[in-house]
Amino acid sequence: MAGLAAATLMLLPLLDGDRSTFCLTGDATVCSYTADRFTLVIQFLVLGGALLTALLSVTALKEGRKELPEGEYWFLLLSSAAGAALLPASRDLATLIVALEVASLPAFALVGLKYGDRKSSEAALKFFLSSVTATAVSLMGISFVYASTGTLYLTQVADRIQNVDGQLHTLAQTGVVLTLVGFAFKTAAVPFHFWVPDTYVGAPLPIAAYLSVIGKAVGFSGLILVTVVALPSYADLWGPALAVLAALTMTVGNVGALRQQATRAYSAVRLLAWSSVGQAGYLLVPIAAAAYSGDAEKSIGSTVAYALMYGAVNLGAFAVAALVGRTKSLNRVADYRGLYASSPLSALLLAFFLLCLAGLPPGIIGLFAKVTVFAAAVDAGLGWLAVIMAVNVVIALFYYLQWTTLLFRAPEGEPEEHRVPAPLTAAIALTGVLGIVLSGAPQLVLRFTDTALF
Repeated sequence: MAGLAAATLMLLPLLDGDRSTFCLTGDATVCSYTADRFTLVIQFLVLGGALLTALLSVTALKEGRKELPEGEYWFLLLSSAAGAALLPASRDLATLIVALEVASLPAFALVGLKYGDRKSSEAALKFFLSSVTATAVSLMGISFVYASTGTLYLTQVADRIQNVDGQLHTLAQTGVVLTLVGFAFKTAAVPFHFWVPDTYVGAPLPIAAYLSVIGKAVGFSGLILVTVVALPSYADLWGPALAVLAALTMTVGNVGALRQQATRAYSAVRLLAWSSVGQAGYLLVPIAAAAYSGDAEKSIGSTVAYALMYGAVNLGAFAVAALVGRTKSLNRVADYRGLYASSPLSALLLAFFLLCLAGLPPGIIGLFAKVTVFAAAVDAGLGWLAVIMAVNVVIALFYYLQWTTLLFRAPEGEPEEHRVPAPLTAAIALTGVLGIVLSGAPQLVLRFTDTALF
């Protein structure tokens, strides 16, 4: 935790201007690593999210000492966080893939790290197979792009792919499509989302929280770099594709979460997993809008602002889920009935986090973030996508509000005492304070929609 906190603080001196390194000899504008505003914002999200995951992990490791080996756990978590922090700074396709794998490979092991847990092993296998397939597809696409342009640097790819020889045009188009498909896997976009519910349920709960935020940050930052920086001339290809993926992803995610209501025994973590798929659809909307908008930076800023809001409140929801999971091993949504009677502050904060995800007051930051995403779609002329988003927001209200009202209903039997360990208290308090501050001063996040990120 001290290492993650120090790494986060060491980003502050870099805010005074853009920096690049590993540049081509004779051309200082073509580099492999760039620390610009986009990079630093995503790195703050990654390292801050990893720090909160570490706080959640302390209690999980202490109480599951026989199931989770501490040394391996911390090494894998820090390795994955290092790869996730490298990815937004990557400005060539080779570094991008290396960062993606450094972030992903330790995550497979973290998901399957529980000794003797069949669900954990099954979740790790599903996650591994889907992710390896995504990487293979991405590498094939990148190899085609390299064959067409003769370079791996994103800015050079952007210049050269516009003037590809006619015989290589089909190869370049295929490379663009395959590269995008690979990153769609990483973002859990439909139809590449099938691994998410089982992986989140089978993984240790702090790792499910980590994947829901940091995993998404990795996928979306990579997708932004590939589309907006490397392939702006192919916007007519990736723009409509991402718009359709956004519509499908938010719809399937929210309908999947709604279907969980059919049984009383449905898991809170599974509900959050389906919710995260739906949220991924909202995050895709501004990236798709960047293909149609004259101001791509503003559209990308909407995704970044939404990701910051989502990261804070989703980690908070998982922190409260970790609290309930200490006494209710199945962690069903029904187990949250009457939480207010036994742990008033935790119940109020979970209600606040769920309202933020739903986009309802007093979760002002969730409401404003959704408005910016909605505005990005309308400004880009994607009215049909804005309508689908509005319908999905209404669908999501049902399961978010149903869970919220359950917290304040009379408990069945005597209310249980929830003793909160200090690290878990710190995680819930930090996410709560962050969510409340952002709701009181949403401009802290929303200003990225009007700021040049690249």
